[in-house]
Amino acid sequence: MGQDLRNWNVEEESYWNSTGKKIATRNLWISIPSLLCGFAVWLYWGIITVQMINLGFAFEKSQLFTLGAIAGLTGATLRIPSTFFIRIAGGRNTIVFTTALLMIPAIGAGYALQDPNTPLWKFQILAFLSGIGGGNFSSSMSNISFFYPKKVQGYALGMNAGLGNFGVTTMQILIPLVMTFGLFGGESRTLVNTSGTLIGKIPAGTETYIHNAGFVWLIALVPLAIIGWIGMNNIRDEHVSPDIPNPVGAFGVITGMLVVGFITAAFGLWLMLPATEGGLPVSGMGVSKWIVLPVVIALTVILLKLIPGAVGENLSRQYKIFGNKHTWAMTVIYTMTFGSFIGYAAAFALAIKVVFGFQHLMVDGVLTHNTANPNGPSALMFAWMGPFIGALIRPVGGMIADKLGGARVTQWISVVMVASALGVAYFLKQAYVSATPEDYFLPFMVLFLILFAMTGIGNGSTFRTIAVVFDKEQAGPVLGWTAAVAAYGAFIIPKVFGEQIKAATPEYALYGFAIFYTVCIAINWWFYLRPGAYVKNP
Repeated sequence: MGQDLRNWNVEEESYWNSTGKKIATRNLWISIPSLLCGFAVWLYWGIITVQMINLGFAFEKSQLFTLGAIAGLTGATLRIPSTFFIRIAGGRNTIVFTTALLMIPAIGAGYALQDPNTPLWKFQILAFLSGIGGGNFSSSMSNISFFYPKKVQGYALGMNAGLGNFGVTTMQILIPLVMTFGLFGGESRTLVNTSGTLIGKIPAGTETYIHNAGFVWLIALVPLAIIGWIGMNNIRDEHVSPDIPNPVGAFGVITGMLVVGFITAAFGLWLMLPATEGGLPVSGMGVSKWIVLPVVIALTVILLKLIPGAVGENLSRQYKIFGNKHTWAMTVIYTMTFGSFIGYAAAFALAIKVVFGFQHLMVDGVLTHNTANPNGPSALMFAWMGPFIGALIRPVGGMIADKLGGARVTQWISVVMVASALGVAYFLKQAYVSATPEDYFLPFMVLFLILFAMTGIGNGSTFRTIAVVFDKEQAGPVLGWTAAVAAYGAFIIPKVFGEQIKAATPEYALYGFAIFYTVCIAINWWFYLRPGAYVKNP
């Protein structure tokens, strides 16, 4: 265990059965919990911000949406360099180091949440660093793709991604639970509003330990870094990672490439900041997010290529995926499925709290949204359900696609996503102008769970398409690249929800998403389903 592998030929049946399967299985089952923790640390702001409202932190609701959006932007941007880590630094080196890095935002969040006077900018920096967890998906998926033969790629990638995605559900269940007792000591704070856990509501006045939301992940991250170092492997073959430096050198390369991603993400955030806010200078440019995101993506790709020496040369070979038209088609389609899943997961809890946790009352001719709703559902009781269903059903989507074809399954779920998004938009609109928004919660919840289920099935079907369309060398980088771009959903969806909540028109967010899904239906049909398609129903 732990040694570098050479002459790794899992496509040869006898080698796979005698040697490869055992090694691949061990790497997969270390990779899964590491990826799970990455998802948890990346997206835990969606739960933490709900509890910050319940504890009376002095921030506007729209400001709290920015924490999830910032983590989303950074995590998506870091997936771009992470896409190419495996060939340059090796799988074992990459997974161990990036898992260990998650301890930084986890510890920081624990300390910052202990002080109710912690300024917003400190939380924004911690959300920025939490993006490390988002970046880990691309390197993890690329790494596992090299350990398994093509005949079981769907299973391996589905298990890694599907169970890794359970980091969202695990976080949404675990964090409310550990905040109920002094697991790590420290001072408690008193709930101002009713909170909740999976098993029931917690009344206002109850003591809670919100800082446990950060510290609890150290229980898993410390042993995972050690286990990964002992049990995982680098593959030193030409088609995977032929020129891996020593571990210290590999960690240095990974750090340098992550820094590039951090710089471009920070630049993008600065471009989007308003020049002034509330009459105060912010020194940003106020550029539209729809312009900034392509700039950030292109700038990250270009700056990585400018890294001198072996890294730049290695990237030149991997960048050949950008000359393949299917890379771009699958990037858009995968953004519809995984981008929606991760974006809704990041925004779901806070959206429930803001829309259904407050009464929307007309006061002196003005609709207000600041009166707590005593009959409102607890966001922490329900938010885990959507990501749970989306992750659980992901391997099922892959199996269905294996039998019926990936593009056909993707087309079906896309139509359902359009209908579900429009339905959610209708009930959001009704709830956000009602003094009793809880009346609309059940249909809202049912439709949103259908939406989550469709994203999960679509994640599986798009993986099937990628595995069929691309050869072995390109499939790994394409998986990483499409996952990188799709992960911007974790930025876009909370950002759009926050903007539309502030404008009192949350339904507009879902209208926009439904339009995008319609565009994806057309792209999927043109590339893979029409008569004379480039590849028929892959």
